[in-house]
Amino acid sequence: MQSLLIGVEVGTSAVKGVLYDLTGAEHFSTRCAYHLLTPQPGWAEQDAEELWGALLTVLRETATAANALGRVVALALAAQAGSVVAVDGEGAAVAPLITWLDTRAEAIVADWTRTGRADRIRQISGWHPHPGLPLATLAWLTRHTSQVVQGAAHIVDVHSFLLYRLTGLPLTDFSEAAETLLLDRATATWSAELCALAGVQPRQLPGLLPAGAVAASLLPEVARATGLSSSTLVVVGGHDQCCAALGMGITAPGQLMLASGTAWVLTALTPDLPVAQIPPGMELNYHILPGLHTISQLLGGFGAVVTWWLSLLWPDVKDRYAALEAALTVSPPGARGLRFLPIGGSAQLGSGRGGFLGLRLDHARDDLARAVCEGIAYEVRWALDRLAASQLAAAHMWMAGGATQSNFWPQLIADVTGAPVYVAPHANWQARGAAILAGVGAGLLGADLMAAAQRWQIALAEVTPNRDHARLYAAAYADYRHLCARVADEESTGLEV
Repeated sequence: MQSLLIGVEVGTSAVKGVLYDLTGAEHFSTRCAYHLLTPQPGWAEQDAEELWGALLTVLRETATAANALGRVVALALAAQAGSVVAVDGEGAAVAPLITWLDTRAEAIVADWTRTGRADRIRQISGWHPHPGLPLATLAWLTRHTSQVVQGAAHIVDVHSFLLYRLTGLPLTDFSEAAETLLLDRATATWSAELCALAGVQPRQLPGLLPAGAVAASLLPEVARATGLSSSTLVVVGGHDQCCAALGMGITAPGQLMLASGTAWVLTALTPDLPVAQIPPGMELNYHILPGLHTISQLLGGFGAVVTWWLSLLWPDVKDRYAALEAALTVSPPGARGLRFLPIGGSAQLGSGRGGFLGLRLDHARDDLARAVCEGIAYEVRWALDRLAASQLAAAHMWMAGGATQSNFWPQLIADVTGAPVYVAPHANWQARGAAILAGVGAGLLGADLMAAAQRWQIALAEVTPNRDHARLYAAAYADYRHLCARVADEESTGLEV
């Protein structure tokens, strides 16, 4: 009977479970969605028990599929980071899970920025404070509902919440812990100073283990609920983006991944670096590979921007993405001089309004569609340029997420950035990386995560820049940067563009 592994992706909207054999072949996948709750403007919560129920459903369906193939030996999670929930001594939530999309703590973060405390937070944690991340969220809870924080047995992220329920142990890894902004990078322990700022005790936070370490076997009651054996090992997983990078075989400094889902995130691998060397607006985190770190930036909710714009352009069309692909073959590169700043403005400037600039009467719907896509690509190039200016240039870029299922997007990114782009559209990268962690933790794939990732590597397609388009886009990109700076300057002086 062959040994099998389960990799689980825990996203903001759904849990996905994928069943693998020891060669890395996928045998089954399943998905269970859950709801995002917005009880007040700016609030973004989830029911932690609904999330737990979704995981049980996915594990139960995967276990059923595994019965005909072999025995599941181990599982691990690739989890969303930045969300937080208070739980009791049994791991049950005592309040809603507050997600990374929440903005109720905006005033607190603004105050930290105004008083200079944000610089101290970055110095300790490697991160800029953000309204949706646990440091600020917990500070808000401490001010407004202190009994939730003070009365909780544990304050946990999504990864540690689910590990707690699976094994009875509240644990997380360093890549997840860092995004709470409560971890001291210098000591790799919970920071007493940052915990005091949030209003929590370090003892309330989860235990820290490296990704790939065995947490424990499944609790008997979980085994009964899922149909898995109680001997199934639960291995410490990690940040979903880090797991995706591992699954793609991104294992060395200088390699870079562009995630292109609802959110577009740029993640580069580096050795440990001084925080001062990290470009402003980018965050320094632990990678799940020993000795490696990541520099990342949330470029924007570009997937949501495209979906919104398509609903306006083609409200009655069933397959709007097919309509977009057709439109992009009509409008030439450069969108005939039309520029689009993504909603919220340039992520690289950190301010400014979004919208179309240079719109003329002769521009057509096809030009507007292309301008939206090109504006997103210019933001990617700008982020790459900022990395290069900090001596962190990447020669190659891997691209994951929904945009890779389009023939247009990878080519556009290659043309605008001038860098080759590697894609494999239909792989479950996050779950694959988690399964590699599970296999190494269980001793089934050897002891070397990097070697295991290389053995499991899937052949990728290489998309190379079109030289003619690259020359055209170099000039269009310079124009885009000039327009972004102009919008930001005029906004800061109260003038209109």
